[in-house]
Amino acid sequence: MSPETESQPQPQPIMLRAAENGEQAGGSFYDQVGGSATFAKLAHAFYQGVARDEVLKPMYPEADLGPAEERLRLFLEQYWGGPTTYSQQRGHPRLRMRHAPFKVNPDARDRWLAHMRAAVDALELPPLQDATLWAYLERAAHAMVNTFEA
Repeated sequence: MSPETESQPQPQPIMLRAAENGEQAGGSFYDQVGGSATFAKLAHAFYQGVARDEVLKPMYPEADLGPAEERLRLFLEQYWGGPTTYSQQRGHPRLRMRHAPFKVNPDARDRWLAHMRAAVDALELPPLQDATLWAYLERAAHAMVNTFEA
């Protein structure tokens, strides 16, 4: 680990609670939804949509979307309580900073959300996990908007 990542607090797993008393419902969210295989499926389905999108595809510098798919998978796994590989390889996520070079307007956001909704639907998660994941993805997409220019 680099000195920069050593001083940063390690992310805590996201836990869903089963009852008002705070009883944990079956481990981290990452575990509840099926771990790495689920996030790999999500990232793959999402980037299949991006590959056909005339607005989003040009935002990716690599001709092959494989590296972006891997980064998304690692980020989501870490965020939801899985391995911390993303931070070990790339440092703090800094999502807004990493997206700043790209023109993320409401159209790009809505396209991103449409492809992500299709990818989440392909997972066929239980309603609570679906709603939890989707609420985060919607908030993240709205936070990435950095321009209102067309």
